[in-house]
Amino acid sequence: MSDTQHVAITIADIEAAADLLAGVAVRTPLVESPALNMRTGGRILIKAETLQRTGSFKFRGAYNKISSLAPDTRANGILAWSSGNHAQGVAAAARLLASPAVIVMPRDAPATKIDNTRALGAEVVLYDRYTERREDIGARLAQERGLAIVRPYDDPHIIAGQGTVGLEIDEQCQRIGAEADVLLVNCSGGGLAAGCATAIAARSPATAIYSVEPEHYDDMARSLDSGDYETNAPGAPPSICDALMAQTPGTITFPIARELLSGGLSVTDAEVRRAVRFAFETLKLVVEPGGAASLAAVLSGRIETRGKTICLILSGGNVAPELFAEIITTRAATEEPG
Repeated sequence: MSDTQHVAITIADIEAAADLLAGVAVRTPLVESPALNMRTGGRILIKAETLQRTGSFKFRGAYNKISSLAPDTRANGILAWSSGNHAQGVAAAARLLASPAVIVMPRDAPATKIDNTRALGAEVVLYDRYTERREDIGARLAQERGLAIVRPYDDPHIIAGQGTVGLEIDEQCQRIGAEADVLLVNCSGGGLAAGCATAIAARSPATAIYSVEPEHYDDMARSLDSGDYETNAPGAPPSICDALMAQTPGTITFPIARELLSGGLSVTDAEVRRAVRFAFETLKLVVEPGGAASLAAVLSGRIETRGKTICLILSGGNVAPELFAEIITTRAATEEPG
């Protein structure tokens, strides 16, 4: 068994994060589409984290983590590494909390994510994701400058902050009298999945929870199957889901996922493209490819929906304009309508 960190994240931690985030983070809506219900034969409830501050759920964990730092540590500055959504969440939270931010980002991250991170006041350090390790660059910079590291998922405060998404889903379901059979969570390193699973397991234990990842980057699904850490193959083709390309589950997140998740699903880039287009045309929401993976799983029949209540999270909406335009205007000859 590979090294794990059995760090307990409790419903109390998530409730405390929710109290901290109240009035700061957006309480995003749980959206229901009659057209989607008709198409799937089930009741599909969509948590629109695309409408969160900075366009993704990442702001929640970042604000919760940076708030937990001692005042002098926070004032000295923080460092994070990210392909884009964590970067923007950290930059926005750091600005609100008067903490200088340095963000290590891949050179091939969408330009809109890099530009937005800089616009939020952060210093951006670029690297090559295929020849350099962001963790090494970040650790060196943090040591040289005395910065506190805000990790993208493997941190108890990050996980608890992301878990507020699951807490809100349960509260919103109760308000409309819905009992979720399944919750689908887009997954990279597992912070959102671990946090939401902790919240839902405490509040709605009958709900089955599944991670959703891109094809070739389904390390969480394979790890859940084997019970140990699995790694994505070197040289795997890049996915359109740039936000979901972690190489292996987190050392803190995986033990939580292994205990609480029912399994993992994967979707192809073509299925994700259809989901992004469906979200725009039918739901009237702009969703980035990585944010649409769970919707893609529903639309492509990766999970049974007929007669069931399915909750899913649209986890981010920070898509490059040129890619979004290409997706919504191009339909492959083999695709079904819609």
